Amino acid sequence: MTLVEVVVVIVILGILAAILLPALAPHHCTCQKINCVNNLKQIGLAYRIFAGDHNDKYPMQVSIGDTNGSGTMELATGTNAWVNYAVMSDELSTPKVVICPQDTKSVLATNFGSSFNNSNVSYFVGLNANQDHPQMILSGDDNFAIGGIPVKSGLLEFPTNAPISWTAARHKFAGNICLVDCSVESVTIAGLTNLLHQTGVATNRLAIP
Repeated sequence: MTLVEVVVVIVILGILAAILLPALAPHHCTCQKINCVNNLKQIGLAYRIFAGDHNDKYPMQVSIGDTNGSGTMELATGTNAWVNYAVMSDELSTPKVVICPQDTKSVLATNFGSSFNNSNVSYFVGLNANQDHPQMILSGDDNFAIGGIPVKSGLLEFPTNAPISWTAARHKFAGNICLVDCSVESVTIAGLTNLLHQTGVATNRLAIP
């Protein structure tokens, strides 16, 4: 091949790369988002199974010393968000379910053993959630910001009209929310605000891992 032909081939390959690479990236992102949705559906189902064995109550509504098995009522704070998932280890089967594929900060745990903690969890716990209100928020991505400031691990209490939003950490300023009825919604900031208005409570209480 002559030098001109080599240059032409390189230019063509460069053009093809510029066309194909951007098309592949969103596909990868979409797959991760779907996996996140599936994780939350499994979490919602795990809550429902747990409730079926505990008089229709979730872990955060069951006392630690309950005769039917341990709950997390006394530990329902942000610093102990992981406990709510640990007590459902049989229902969840694997810690992989509580990690969002686009969460670059949390670490996948090998099991729900003694080393399992908030660093192994991507999803918040809706402390207000109960079986009597299907549209209440049960779980979801925890990459929130209040007034533009990312929230930290702990108990997050805020009114329905709080300036809450998503950060860019996952799903490009969007997030996935699991409701009590086990449905999962992928919502933007506007969609998040609408969901909060549907919870029926004046103050939302979320345990952020």
